[in-house]
Amino acid sequence: MVDQSRNYFFTSESVSEGHPDKICDKISDTILDAYLSEDKDSRVAVETLVTTNLVVISGEVRSEAKISENDIESITRNVIKDIGYNFGDFNYQNVTIMTRLHEQSPDIARGVDAVGNSSEGAGDQGIMFGYACNETTELMPATLSYSHQILKNLADKRKNNIIQGLLPDSKSQLTLFYENDQPKYIDSIVVSSQHTEDTTQEYLNEQIAVLCKDILPSDWYTEKTKLLVNPTGNFVIGGPVGDTGLTGRKIIVDTYGGASPHGGGAFSGKDPTKVDRSAAYVARYLAKNIVHSGISEKCTIQLSYAIGISEPLSIFVDLHGNKKVEASKVEKFIKDRFDLSPRGIINMLGLSNPIFSETSSYGHFGRAPNENGCFTWETLNISDEFKNEFL
Repeated sequence: MVDQSRNYFFTSESVSEGHPDKICDKISDTILDAYLSEDKDSRVAVETLVTTNLVVISGEVRSEAKISENDIESITRNVIKDIGYNFGDFNYQNVTIMTRLHEQSPDIARGVDAVGNSSEGAGDQGIMFGYACNETTELMPATLSYSHQILKNLADKRKNNIIQGLLPDSKSQLTLFYENDQPKYIDSIVVSSQHTEDTTQEYLNEQIAVLCKDILPSDWYTEKTKLLVNPTGNFVIGGPVGDTGLTGRKIIVDTYGGASPHGGGAFSGKDPTKVDRSAAYVARYLAKNIVHSGISEKCTIQLSYAIGISEPLSIFVDLHGNKKVEASKVEKFIKDRFDLSPRGIINMLGLSNPIFSETSSYGHFGRAPNENGCFTWETLNISDEFKNEFL
């Protein structure tokens, strides 16, 4: 966790939808959505691996949905195509796709399934964290929020051919100097973007410099601000040709950029009975509403679960030194007011809907809720409850 008792430099990174690990997250979540579209009670845990000219899809599924291997292959090719891999040795048209899905373990099913009037148990043991802070309007760490924005904007300009010669794989990194625990100025920006062989580094540097200045606050720039574009020079070989990708390897990019602890569980490819995903979402929902209510400027929440047990074993709230409210009272209020069983979270946030493919790149948090029911955990509809209870 960040030491917030002093002035400091802090850095977060993001990776694009064309990064090998993010391709895997997108494939896994799009397959999950396909199952949920036909059967909202589907139990899905899908892992994907990508490398040169190969995609391997494995995991376990229990569902009434009829999703064939041909369907999964079609889904996978469409994901790769939409990301932009229509060239080279990782091409949506001729990549080899291997599918190895099997039935969910009956031992796991026995613990997770609801019996009689009892709620479903958690799909696994573990700890999950939620975090919010007042650095940005999204109540997210500024270093991560702007790193995501840089790459999302870069991808939009690539797909609309506004910046010439860009290819899908890219990374960003932003270092800010914090004074009195608030962002003060930009120390450095790093952007690495895959590109065609005939694209010059001078052109990319010029275009990305403009892009960053359009996104980042102008008063954060100083004479010493550094912009590093493709620091090693050419970045022609990228994506799964340059690096193997796996589902779930970008958990810090997906969450809070290192500003908060992380329980260790990944999100993508997992249905919402897996508390790795659903409990992390509800922890963010609670933390964000607490900060928005004015109780504290930062909030970290930890939840813990045991496989087969529906209620969390523990609820921990850290208000980061705020003295207006006792954290123990907030913990009790959360426990008494909110159903944090897997079924309670699913119903609260609408997580049985096929909404997960969109979460797979540019962060699971700090995103605007949309009409498709995605990012419900970013709504502020319980902020007044905390305000009325404690302020």
